[in-house]
Amino acid sequence: MAARTILFTGFPGFIGARLIPLLLEQDPDATVVALVEPRMVPKARSVAQELGLDDRLQIQSGDITAPRLGLDEATYRRLASETVAVHHLAAIYDLAVPLSIAERVNVEGTQNVVDFCRACDRLERHNYVSTAYVAGQRRGTVKEADLAAGQAFKNHYESTKFAAEVLVRASMDDVPTTIYRPGIVVGDSKTGVTQKFDGPYYLLRTIQAAIERHTPLIQPGAMTAPFNVVPVDFVIDAIVTGASHPEFSGETLHLVDPDPITAAELYRLLCVAYAGREAKLRLPWKLVDQSLRLSLVRHLLGGTPRESLIYLNHQVRYDTARATALLAGRGVRCPPTADYVGPMVAFFREHQDDPAFAPLK
Repeated sequence: MAARTILFTGFPGFIGARLIPLLLEQDPDATVVALVEPRMVPKARSVAQELGLDDRLQIQSGDITAPRLGLDEATYRRLASETVAVHHLAAIYDLAVPLSIAERVNVEGTQNVVDFCRACDRLERHNYVSTAYVAGQRRGTVKEADLAAGQAFKNHYESTKFAAEVLVRASMDDVPTTIYRPGIVVGDSKTGVTQKFDGPYYLLRTIQAAIERHTPLIQPGAMTAPFNVVPVDFVIDAIVTGASHPEFSGETLHLVDPDPITAAELYRLLCVAYAGREAKLRLPWKLVDQSLRLSLVRHLLGGTPRESLIYLNHQVRYDTARATALLAGRGVRCPPTADYVGPMVAFFREHQDDPAFAPLK
């Protein structure tokens, strides 16, 4: 039997380490080759050993930002002949990333992966993980089929993920592809387990700081915008499901809560779960925005960066018509936020002082 290889980028990231075992369970004849940049190879091998997948998970040193994925010609050709699926998750997710780095990894790296997909004679699917935030500063309702609408962007992460999705979209006539656009990913909906405390976890840092300093709980702005958080297990279930069914090919799916609560309601739930009470003070957003340059204000907000706070007041809703239609029929649904706030807060409380969970700088 000819080898069935799944080329995977983004290991040993939090999603990748949880996704790969499910992909191998789904395809018993497959082997995952995880393309890992050289400096991450020791960690990748350690995580692979912990997963206990033996030879079914192979670590291949490479570089998505280099031509031919940084591989020698023989390895590149062998992988292209064996690969039946590609999962491209590797990206720079830092909201404050410099443009040059974001372009190299998110855009050039994606083009190199697309080129590899085109070289694969037996490719069944390219599973590309984009982000809902390719919509940039658009407001109102964004459809899953939407991409270029003349939008501006809040940061280089958004603009380069948009440019990368443009490249993937351009390849879809000759490369069978599914695009997944998650919102902000938080921990497991049942256990709360996550890899680092960024994004909405900064709100918990704000609450933690207030409790420790015996100061009032402060809400940073009106926070009336829908806040598009999704638990990691929903994202993983959606990708595994999409990768295994042919009707998902050619689709772009928003992996967000179809009925999102507002950022203010999320903050209220977090305050009650962590502190047992709601915030009584609300600072006007303009004052918060202007004052974040002051160390005192950043201190009161638990060190929350301005790049993250912007998302609390951005009025946009991501339509999930196609994702809901395709996934719900397979039993995959995004749980309501209120259902997993408890596990999310419990895990945070247990690890809040562990430097291993601090956001990467």
